[in-house]
Amino acid sequence: MQFKASATPNPNAIKFTFTVPLFKQRIEVKKGSAPNNGLLAQLFAIEGVDGLFAVNDFITVNKAPSSQWDDLLPSIRQALENYRF
Repeated sequence: MQFKASATPNPNAIKFTFTVPLFKQRIEVKKGSAPNNGLLAQLFAIEGVDGLFAVNDFITVNKAPSSQWDDLLPSIRQALENYRF
């Protein structure tokens, strides 16, 4: 699955846009919740990921302010590249 990462106005969020729609409805994952979607569960399990917002053809990943994108992006990319839809 191909995707593109884009910066957002929020320095703690990056948007990943896919070439095809992945989600039929809006899904928001915050601390204290458990995603019922396999891909979102994998992403949320990455230490430092603080929240997710997914709809249609994109996922926005929010990181904890104390985390660094350089540390998170390899794990996020690996989860996105290896997930089988």
